[in-house]
Amino acid sequence: MFDSGFGGLSVARALIDLAPRENLVYVGDTGRYPYGPRPLAEVRSYAAQIGRWLVDEHDVKLVVVACNTAAAAGLEVLRRVLPVPVIGVIEPGVRAAAKATRNRKVGVIGTVGTVSSGAYQRAIKALAVPLELSCAACPGFVEFVERGDTRSDQVVVLAERLLAPVREAGIDTLLLGCTHYPFLARTIADAVGRGVVLVSSADETAFDVRATLEAGRLGRTGPGAGAARFFSSGDVAWFRQVGSRLFGAELGDVGPLSWPAAEPVDEEVSGDGGTGMTGTV
Repeated sequence: MFDSGFGGLSVARALIDLAPRENLVYVGDTGRYPYGPRPLAEVRSYAAQIGRWLVDEHDVKLVVVACNTAAAAGLEVLRRVLPVPVIGVIEPGVRAAAKATRNRKVGVIGTVGTVSSGAYQRAIKALAVPLELSCAACPGFVEFVERGDTRSDQVVVLAERLLAPVREAGIDTLLLGCTHYPFLARTIADAVGRGVVLVSSADETAFDVRATLEAGRLGRTGPGAGAARFFSSGDVAWFRQVGSRLFGAELGDVGPLSWPAAEPVDEEVSGDGGTGMTGTV
C-alpha cells in the first residue's frame, strides 16, 4: 500500500481491522509529498516506481493505491505493468456514494490534482444509474490535517468557503476524495450540513481488498495476526510522529527509502521492466 504521505493510513487502519491476518507494507512517499499539485504524468511515474518496488522487494500479492491523486493518475497503468491485482480508492468510494444518495446529487471533494484529473467524473459517469455530480478542490485541507489542526477557526472558515459550491448544489451525499479528509469529518459535516452523508473510501477500499483476496484465494492462512511495516522516503522521525497520531497506534520503526529519479511512464506502456529504485530497509 502506498500514499504520498499519511492519508493512506486511514485505509491501512481499516484494512488491518478488517483483515487482521494479512501482512501489510506501507510506503509514505513524504520525500516527494505532496502529490496533489504535481503534474499527473509525474505522479504516474512515482506510482509505477513504488508499485514495482513493493512487488520486487517485498513480493506483495496485491497493491493498494491508497492515494486519490496517484489512483487518478496511474491506476490503469499499474494494472498493466504489475503482475498482481491493483486496487485504488476511487471506484470503491464512488460505489458507496451511489448507494448512499437519495436525491442522486453527489458531491466530491479532493486535491487539485484529483479533481482536475476527471477520474471521479469518469467513474460516476460509468455507473448504471445517472448521478448529478458537483466537485470542489480543497487546497489546504491536507496541510491542516498533518499539523493536527482539524477544528481551529482557520480550518473552519476555509471549509465553509471551499465547500460552499457543493452545499449550494443541494447534494445529500459527499464523497471524501482524499484519504486525509476523514480526519476533518466533523468540520466538513458542519460546513455542508449534518443532513449530508459523508462517504470515506477507506472502509470501502478495505472491503474491496478482502473480497479480492477471497476471490483469488490469496488470503493469509498462517496463525496469528499479520505484521505491519512502514517506510518513508522523507524524514522518518516526522513520519513516525504524525503517522502515529493519525493511525491511532504507535507505528514503531519506520524504514527509510531513497529513490533515484523516476522514469516517465507512458499511459499506454505495458510490460514489467526494471525497478529503477533503491531501498534502505
